[in-house]
Amino acid sequence: MELGSLADREPTLVANPARKAAVLVPLVEEDSASHIVFIRRSDTLEEHPGQMGFPGGRYEPRDGDRRETAVRESNEEIGLRAAEIAQIGRLDDVETVSGYTVSPFVARVPDRAYRPTDEEVADVVSLPLEAFTTPENHAYEGRMHPEYGTVPCHHFIVNGYTVWGATARMLVQLLTLGTEWTVPDPPDRPLGDRISD
Repeated sequence: MELGSLADREPTLVANPARKAAVLVPLVEEDSASHIVFIRRSDTLEEHPGQMGFPGGRYEPRDGDRRETAVRESNEEIGLRAAEIAQIGRLDDVETVSGYTVSPFVARVPDRAYRPTDEEVADVVSLPLEAFTTPENHAYEGRMHPEYGTVPCHHFIVNGYTVWGATARMLVQLLTLGTEWTVPDPPDRPLGDRISD
């Protein structure tokens, strides 16, 4: 994965967001291949139960900036220590349906076991980056948007895990910046029912 350009890139930021959050996009080298570390959220949560995501959470006043939010939350959720994080760069801010503006920070982290250290996290999963660039693992689902009608929503299905929503939007940008993958065109047929397989 080539991410040199990410370090020098100026991300698109949302000015004065009402609800701020940040995530870490952890990259690890396993067996000479890049992997991405995800969390699976607890099924008992009110917001986004059971969904795949990156470690992170809501900005707190004690955080100096949103990068500190991502680092703090990564420690609280998967036991990742600040000294283990080698930041590469930052992706564009992503606005979510729950009203948050999420700032994603991409970083290299050590190849070691990561386990949930917070009740909000059900599981920590490392998935091969190359699998996300395989056409068979990508699909679109039609989602209703209050302003734009039915819009295509990315889905990545790897090793039985489905990554979609805001996390998939971040992943799309990471893949287009760091690999030769390009976003596939939406299908010719009308979106509405989930499109997979």
